[in-house]
Amino acid sequence: MGKTTGFMEWQRVPAPKREKSERVGDSREFVLPLSADEAKRQAGRCMDCGVPFCHQGCPLGNPIPEFNDAVYRGKWKEAFLALSGTNNFHEFTGRLCPAPCESACVLNIDQDPVAIEQMEKEIIERAFAEGWVKPRPPANRTGKRVAVVGSGPAGLAAAAQLNQAGHSVTVYERDDKAGGLLRYGIPDFKLDKGVLERRLKLMEAEGVEFRCGVDVGREPGFQALREQYDAVVLAMGARRARELEVPGRELSGVVPAMEYLEHQNRVVAGGATREPRLDAAGRRVLILGGGDTGSDCLGTALRQGAANVTQVELMPAPPKVRAEGNPWPRWPLIFRTSSSQEEGGAREFGLMTKQLVGKDGKLQALHAVRVELQRDAGGAPRLVEVPGSETVYEVDLLVLAMGFTGPDTGRLAEELGVKLSPRGNVQVDAGFATSADGVFCAGDASRGASLIVWALSDGREAAKAVDTYLSRDTSALPTKGKDCVFG
Repeated sequence: MGKTTGFMEWQRVPAPKREKSERVGDSREFVLPLSADEAKRQAGRCMDCGVPFCHQGCPLGNPIPEFNDAVYRGKWKEAFLALSGTNNFHEFTGRLCPAPCESACVLNIDQDPVAIEQMEKEIIERAFAEGWVKPRPPANRTGKRVAVVGSGPAGLAAAAQLNQAGHSVTVYERDDKAGGLLRYGIPDFKLDKGVLERRLKLMEAEGVEFRCGVDVGREPGFQALREQYDAVVLAMGARRARELEVPGRELSGVVPAMEYLEHQNRVVAGGATREPRLDAAGRRVLILGGGDTGSDCLGTALRQGAANVTQVELMPAPPKVRAEGNPWPRWPLIFRTSSSQEEGGAREFGLMTKQLVGKDGKLQALHAVRVELQRDAGGAPRLVEVPGSETVYEVDLLVLAMGFTGPDTGRLAEELGVKLSPRGNVQVDAGFATSADGVFCAGDASRGASLIVWALSDGREAAKAVDTYLSRDTSALPTKGKDCVFG
């Protein structure tokens, strides 16, 4: 906890942001740090709640009351060490996590919750500035070799933990640089790529090897990889996008969200030139999908100079306050406004796309109809079209951000024979082991598209299972919560 009466004395103060008119003119991060005094007050709001439900909300089991108390007392290094026991990459979660811990905060029953996510960012940035974050290569090597396929959050977490246990870890990445969606899926205005590079250099200094530009499914092949290593961790993510199956989908001007975001990230990094098909400058843009990916596309289109942008959600707008069936401390299913949505653009809810219309192969309009959520006799929800509600949007660029259906498992299933779940994800047991001996899976590839904090948690837990498998004994790696001793 922080100060006993802090939550009664101080209100939640969000981190300052650059002015919207300024930040849409570039791709730099726009969330600014808190002052030292304000950070102390915000940490001091962590109350003596008795049962810290924030632990229930955090998949990593971060010691939230402990690090808030340390910050309030001015013990920043103590806070850093406490947080490092459960989270390898606080600089990622402190920027990208939707903070389910804050939703579960006891203060959130009738007040604004403690600013937990921002405190994570403040702690790790202070740690880097003070020089507390240093390479920690393991004192001894076990002689065991582990391959990690994929360098997104789950793969990086698994690699970091297994390396700390003394195993020799090689991370394989299909793209030209490591980071997965952290590099090519998250816009720079939310995660500056220098932050990612800083962490990757630390991991390399600790002994983790990165082999980029290697599509394992093609060369050397999953079976050959398994034969070369003592264990394999699959962390390829779930990048198979949900498709829009309507007439006109083939028209020029319709692009998948990840293709759109990846290209812009490469442009910002100086590794690509603007491609007209993926440039929103001066165009009427419509984004199908109201989630985080759609929001990232909105912020990107605004920065590219779109004439106008509309983000469309299939489902009706959620309520502004919790519904009776959605009580605390569950994740609140309520209306939210993202940082990109603050910056501009329009939002529409309850619209179903019926067809796309164009001329000479180029997209010109989207035809949609209003839908309402109703329940059938058995209580199951279903979307029903509203008669006479047809509407047409003039659009030059349509970005498909409707979510993801799972990982690409074709070659994987063929070569290793791993079983798949009914939804097409890699099937694992409670220890993240697949049906193939020595092959484990973590993150979205087994869970389905989810949060970064779940990917990190899965990566750490999978590493513990791999360590146990390799040692044929109890793993030396930590479990969640207070028993964690490794960063």
